[in-house]
Amino acid sequence: MKEIFEWNRLLINDLPFIYLIEVVFRSVLMFTVVLIALRVTGKRGVRQLSIFETVIIIALGSAAGDPMFYEDVGLIPAIVVFVTIILLYRLVTWLTGRSKQFEIMLEGQTVCLIREGKFSITQFKKESLAQDEFFTELRVKSVEHLGQVRNAYLETSGEVSVFFFEDDHVKPGLPILPDLYTKKSKSISKSALYACTFCGHVEHLNTETAVCQVCKKEEWVEAIKTLRIS
Repeated sequence: MKEIFEWNRLLINDLPFIYLIEVVFRSVLMFTVVLIALRVTGKRGVRQLSIFETVIIIALGSAAGDPMFYEDVGLIPAIVVFVTIILLYRLVTWLTGRSKQFEIMLEGQTVCLIREGKFSITQFKKESLAQDEFFTELRVKSVEHLGQVRNAYLETSGEVSVFFFEDDHVKPGLPILPDLYTKKSKSISKSALYACTFCGHVEHLNTETAVCQVCKKEEWVEAIKTLRIS
C-alpha cells in the first residue's frame, strides 16, 4: 500500500532523475510542433476565435501535453494526432468556404441585438448572452443609454459590434449605468419619458402603472438623452 506524501513517488514517480532530460526534449519537440501547427492554421487572436477554432486549440493542447512528461506516451502517435487535427481543420475550412449552410451550422451567424435604440427582442431571446453581460460590453464602449446606439450586433466570435447615432440624432433611451438602471420600478412617480427595462421602448408616462406597448412588460426607468463622450 502506497503512503501519502511519499516524496520520491510524489516528485519523480519512481523514474530515474535522468528522465528529466527526456522531459526537456519532449517539451521542446512538442512546443515546436504546436508552433508549426498554429502557423499552418493561421490562428488569429484568442478573442477572435470561433467555436470550431477554440476546439482545435484545446485538441492541440491536449495532444501536446501528455507526450511532454508521460514516459508511456510516444511522440510519434502524438504527432500523428496533430497531423490528423490539422487535416480536419483544413477539410472543415474548405467545407465552410463552399457551403454557407455548413458555415452557419458550425459557427452560427451574426445577430442584431439592438436596432434603432431598442432591443431586438426576438433575437435577444435566442442568444445565451445575459442582459447584464451585454450592458457591460456596451459600457466598455462608453455607452450610457440605448438611445445612443443605432445598431449593435453579436458577432460569431462573441464580440459585440456597436454603431452609434450622430449627436444630433441621439434619442432618449434606456440607461444602462448601474446607478440609474437599478432605479427601475413598476410605479411611475412623475410625468416624464420612461424606457421599458425589457425592450428599451420609450414613451411618455404620467400614470401610476403602465404596460409597454411593445413587449407588454410593466417595469420602467426614466429615460435619459445624454450625448456619448468617447
